[in-house]
Amino acid sequence: MQPKFAALAAACLGASSAVMAQGTVNVSGVLDLAVRQVRNEGVGSMASMVSGSNATSRIIVSGREDLGGGWNAGFHLEHGLLADSGTQVSSTKFWDRRSTISLSHAQRGELRLGRDLVPSYVSWSRYDPFSYIGAARSANLVSATPLGPVRSAFGTSNNTTVRSDNAVQFLLPSTLGGFEGGLMLAASEGGVVTSGSAKLVGLRLGYAAKAFNVSAARTTSENNQSAAVGKFRDTTFGGAAEGFGIKWSAAWREFKVDTAKQVLLLLGAHWTMGPHEVKVSWVRSDASGRVGATSTRADDARQIGIGYVHHLSKRTALYATAAQLSNGGAARFVISDGPAGMAGGGTSRGYELGLRHRF
Repeated sequence: MQPKFAALAAACLGASSAVMAQGTVNVSGVLDLAVRQVRNEGVGSMASMVSGSNATSRIIVSGREDLGGGWNAGFHLEHGLLADSGTQVSSTKFWDRRSTISLSHAQRGELRLGRDLVPSYVSWSRYDPFSYIGAARSANLVSATPLGPVRSAFGTSNNTTVRSDNAVQFLLPSTLGGFEGGLMLAASEGGVVTSGSAKLVGLRLGYAAKAFNVSAARTTSENNQSAAVGKFRDTTFGGAAEGFGIKWSAAWREFKVDTAKQVLLLLGAHWTMGPHEVKVSWVRSDASGRVGATSTRADDARQIGIGYVHHLSKRTALYATAAQLSNGGAARFVISDGPAGMAGGGTSRGYELGLRHRF
């Protein structure tokens, strides 16, 4: 009986190994630290160590299982961390950057459930040479500090300009001759704005070829404040093309709540040769309309940024970035991690040197 038992056990183990071989789990991530100096007009300067200026510091756990017939199941968990202090980015969400499970087919697309990036952000961020992070990020002009649509819709609570909880998505397959996009729906689950929950509908469509791509997206969200201020509408258009060895990009984004409106215009250039990268961006914010009885028409801002990256290997890079952000009217946009209290209409300048490693 012992030989028969051994043969049966070996057969079972072989079958188990065959099934397990169809699935994979990967652990990866990024550690990125920089020394940054920010000077805000009228309030002095401040030096600090910051996390995630070239690539966001994070830990990623992802997996995929082959279900047969072209179908795959997958999951993706992403935790943001502050490498300078060893703490997590969010005090309330451990997998704050992404927590999704999906069912996909190369010919039929992907159904994805969970916390993820909203369509408007996906469309906008691909045209920012600084990828929405660092001293020169376009995110410096997306803030709830000045009066405007973001503050009207969300106050200082979590907003839907980047991510959404409780999302259901359908993403088009990559076999449509360059056409791509997706639909996102999210339920607020009876939550309030302070919890970061919002009812959301988003749509993104685009086309990508070898030398150029275009994209458009619209995301609409509402929360328990919407009855008073209306729905928050986030609309983007953008495109990029390659010429003279440089990737040129341009994008337009509008935030709107009731009569309050903020329009962002981004122009960018990204040059790569061997281990060297040079990035340049110019971003303009134009405000209009009113928040309550206060007009925001004069509250505009401009930012220019330049950066250099030197790749030491496929995983490790040194980088330097400089940016200047000039406000008009009562606008008080600033480069992050600087001294607080700058008056409206002031100028913010920042410089950083950093090291990034992927693992």
